[in-house]
Amino acid sequence: MCGICCVVSLSLSRCSLHDHVYETLHRRGPDRSRDVTASSSNPEYSCLFSAHVLHMRGSPTPQPLQDDHGNLLLWNGEVFGGLAVEPEENDTQVVLSRLSACKSPSAVLSVLGQVKGPWAIIYYQKEEHCVWFGRDFFGRRSLLWSWGADERSFTLTSVSSHSSDLRCLEVPAVGVYRVDLKSWTERESLKVDVYSWELTDSDFTWEGFPSSVSFVLNHSGLSSPVLPMNMSVTEVEPNSCNSSHTSLDDLKELLKSTGKRETVRRLIDVLGEAVRRRVQHLPHQSHPHQAQVAILFSGGIDSMILAVLADRYIPPDRSIDLLNVAFKLQEPKKNRGSGKKGQNNKKERETHAVTTSLQTHFDVPDRITGRDGLRELTALSPGRKWNFVEINVTQEELKEMRMKNICHLVYPLDTVLDDSIGCAVWFAARGSGLVSEGEAAQRQHNSTAKVVLTGIGADEQLAGYSRHRVRFKTSGLQGLVKELAMELGRISSRNLGRDDRIIADHGKEARFPYLDEDVVSFLNTLPVWEKADLSLPRGLGEKLLLRLAAAELGLGPSAVLPKRAMQFGSRIAKLENSREKASEKCSRLIAS
Repeated sequence: MCGICCVVSLSLSRCSLHDHVYETLHRRGPDRSRDVTASSSNPEYSCLFSAHVLHMRGSPTPQPLQDDHGNLLLWNGEVFGGLAVEPEENDTQVVLSRLSACKSPSAVLSVLGQVKGPWAIIYYQKEEHCVWFGRDFFGRRSLLWSWGADERSFTLTSVSSHSSDLRCLEVPAVGVYRVDLKSWTERESLKVDVYSWELTDSDFTWEGFPSSVSFVLNHSGLSSPVLPMNMSVTEVEPNSCNSSHTSLDDLKELLKSTGKRETVRRLIDVLGEAVRRRVQHLPHQSHPHQAQVAILFSGGIDSMILAVLADRYIPPDRSIDLLNVAFKLQEPKKNRGSGKKGQNNKKERETHAVTTSLQTHFDVPDRITGRDGLRELTALSPGRKWNFVEINVTQEELKEMRMKNICHLVYPLDTVLDDSIGCAVWFAARGSGLVSEGEAAQRQHNSTAKVVLTGIGADEQLAGYSRHRVRFKTSGLQGLVKELAMELGRISSRNLGRDDRIIADHGKEARFPYLDEDVVSFLNTLPVWEKADLSLPRGLGEKLLLRLAAAELGLGPSAVLPKRAMQFGSRIAKLENSREKASEKCSRLIAS
């Protein structure tokens, strides 16, 4: 994980970086920071490259990384496949080595098209006077674009600041971009070549950019890292369920089908490999028994399966942090009775207040299901030390950190939903909370894990949201297939850049096993009715394939828990205006 930034200006004057942006970039990469400038008098331009590294792999490697030809690489990514990177190697060095050998745009695209894993890149080719930049196919790493008021400079950065003098847009994850700086100096207008992914929507338009910026779409040279989605629709015999209530027995009955069990095992294999790649070969820590991996954990099926699979590949003497966030419930209104009847004496009232005070205020739905999930995991793997971290957030702390940090990280997104999820994920990823020791005792726990696994991608691919049921009821399987294709196509702009900025603010790296290229390719080969059956009740039909996998892995009640969105499960949505719509612009995200 890195914080990367590049400021390009059509002058030889020294480029500068906003102080707040520099500080935020450094929080993303606290292990090593370095600035490098590059300039040219013919044509005339200057560039500032700033990189802040979170060391995750191989030997510590400072960035920007420069080769013998003066080319500079800023790489915020992880190579989990496609290019050969040995466990002891640093992938930034491997990527630069491959790029240095490229003599044409098609060669650069060939290298980047092979990478499996999340990445954002800024690559300066000195001899060609050009800057390449972009994000991976799913946009799992943030990259923002802004331009100067005189339109003679632009900035590329992992994160920006929500202030009046900075205007940013997310770089759309539709391909890889190339800017010819020599051409820019001659034309006084900025032409951006866009080499799109094979499966990208050809009707995409770039909005919000100055009139002096134009985009030229090139459809050749960048192969998609995933297989296309199976869009076939046919009449299939529905799965049977005898009641409107779901149980683990329903899943076990469905698993008796040989074909279903084989598909389930294939999913477990490919998802297990995705988790393995993301939890092994991590940098050593000073305390060998501290957790290196944490999971955003609600006790729901997505996070439970990640925990079970992580348990397979993390050494048994290592603990795993389960990060569970809750926002303080509102104080219940006290009943004011009259007369002596029913009144408690002072001592009884004080005892009751102590008993129901701190913890009950944070017993939100995700806290309750999280504790249930912990019991299931402990039963499956009793030798593992599971740190169930209860992260309790008061309204006062929420307001303080929203204005200080979170509003800048969510930016340029700005909806009520972005606020709710951004705040919940920020506090969860911080990992500061309480861990139970025995029956009643609790101790303070600050997660040391640099890797944070998150379940995003499961709902989008396996029809986990309530809107999928609505679409199925109104438009059948054909409508559902189109909805899922749209979900996966927009996940970069709706979720992933924001979540990357939020989690990385703590010097931690978000990893998304459900969006591993091999996992997505496998799920894309399946017809929709093998992934979900929305004719079945909630808690069974949505994400049916994943629920069957949970049963196969030995999970219990968590396998049939209905989907509950994070903003409702953590109860952050209850703290604000209940009449707000998720898609509305959120006034709370405006920095004061």
